[in-house]
Amino acid sequence: MRFYTQSRQYYCGIDLHTRWMYICILSQTGEIVYHKNHRVGEASFLTAIAPFREGLVVGVECTFTWYWLADLCAREGIEFVLGHALYMRAIHGAKVKNDRVDSHKIAALLRGGTFPMAYVYPREMRSTRDLLRRRTYFVRRRADLLAHIQNTNYQYNLPEFGRAISRKKNRGGIAEAFPETAVQESIRVDLELIDHLDVVIENLNALIERTARVHDPQALMLLRTIHGTGRILALVMLYEIHTIERFESVQQFCSYARLATSKHESAGKVSGRSRRKIGNQHLKWAFSEATALFLKDNPAGMKYKKRLEKKHGKAKAMAILSHRLGRAVYYMLKRGRAFDMQTFLAT
Repeated sequence: MRFYTQSRQYYCGIDLHTRWMYICILSQTGEIVYHKNHRVGEASFLTAIAPFREGLVVGVECTFTWYWLADLCAREGIEFVLGHALYMRAIHGAKVKNDRVDSHKIAALLRGGTFPMAYVYPREMRSTRDLLRRRTYFVRRRADLLAHIQNTNYQYNLPEFGRAISRKKNRGGIAEAFPETAVQESIRVDLELIDHLDVVIENLNALIERTARVHDPQALMLLRTIHGTGRILALVMLYEIHTIERFESVQQFCSYARLATSKHESAGKVSGRSRRKIGNQHLKWAFSEATALFLKDNPAGMKYKKRLEKKHGKAKAMAILSHRLGRAVYYMLKRGRAFDMQTFLAT
């Protein structure tokens, strides 16, 4: 975890909401020079900080409303710091908690060098990343609909479909196979939604891939060289990573991707592990999928996995393989080299 430790003349902490924002500004000596509630807006924010703008740093907790403020500070040349919400215990664990108190605590954390920093994703790629996440949501809803059709078929003990109903050509006559009219209508609605989602997802795929080639075609090409990694997984990795230069080490990258766990240790004894959900869940999903597809039609990879299973068991073997794949991606992007199967399996 990185903390903001730079010295500034003024420290501005904002408890930001959708309609209101409580602004607290501390001087270098810790004196409160401004502490008021404002309507959310660019003009009101700039007016409030105008007397203290020279040498000012602005800190905000990472909630869903920070985009506009980060973009405004970037345009105005004001330093902006995003706080990691899961590590700001001084705010969430307090006995007294309200907007006025929270804004003061954010400013105090900035001044004291204990403000936990999250990554401020740049505006140029942010909208495409969010669109890619939205696409994942639609894919999962489509999978839910397919699962509902399969489960309904099992409920009525009907013959298996025989072919994968995820393909449109294999979905003809499914609704009519059910005996009751209400059930037929339920399946028909599912099929109509699936057909619509097929069109939506395919259009999103084309749009996102065109945009990705403009943003970083070299990184996209390198990620596609991993065995089993297609365009969607490569796009998810590309946009969730953004740039590999923001990670100081491979350990930091693997921790961010939830491929490594942390230990609780005291007096030389390990008491357990925790914080498994701190990191990027989308990147974790991408590496889990990439690991499964890496083993498909890959005899050398399966042989290596079986060696790991004999030593660590099946579940841990997959976790180790995901971790190794994450390390490979880090060095691929860092060195600008394509994936080498022989090197990956030999090390």
